[in-house]
Amino acid sequence: MSDTSKTTPGPEPFRVPDGDLDDLASTLAKTMAEVRQHGVILDRLGSEPAPASAEPQPADDVPAAQAADSEQADGPASVFILALGGEAYAVELAALSNWVNYLFLPVYGREISTTRPWCAQWHEHPEAVARLHALWLAWQQLTDAEAGLSGPSTWHRDHLDQVLVHLRAPDGPFAACTTSPTRPNHRVLATPAPEQSGLAA
Repeated sequence: MSDTSKTTPGPEPFRVPDGDLDDLASTLAKTMAEVRQHGVILDRLGSEPAPASAEPQPADDVPAAQAADSEQADGPASVFILALGGEAYAVELAALSNWVNYLFLPVYGREISTTRPWCAQWHEHPEAVARLHALWLAWQQLTDAEAGLSGPSTWHRDHLDQVLVHLRAPDGPFAACTTSPTRPNHRVLATPAPEQSGLAA
């Protein structure tokens, strides 16, 4: 009869070196941001109306360009945030905010200075919203697996670098805003008033 009083030792606990914890936390934060973003995209796609099954199919003799033009006339004119309004704009801005706050700023935020201003209330600056949204759309496309291995490099070169130059320029949309984290400031710069045509001088 065997002695069952002896217990076999369990597996050794897994220990992560302290130096790797920051890398793991950063990777986890990025993954969580992507999961949030994908959730917002799925919610947005789920809320769009399903295409009507009774839509007429283009005839075989209709050129593809004409068929595409008619589809664009029926569907949304643009996915660009400035073309949206009301609730659609609010949903898109919320998704953009998640990406900016949890991925863009932690990785590309850099130090705030007079030569690189930033505003925590960026969402109140229309130019900043427009540029960041365009950057986010390009990021979604070029970080997808279908973009290929050079997609992220293309995004950095053709999109990120250009946006950062304009967005954080000393005379950019944040020129009147924060130049020091210890002295926060926020002011939306005035834009030129549109000309009133047809008015007597």
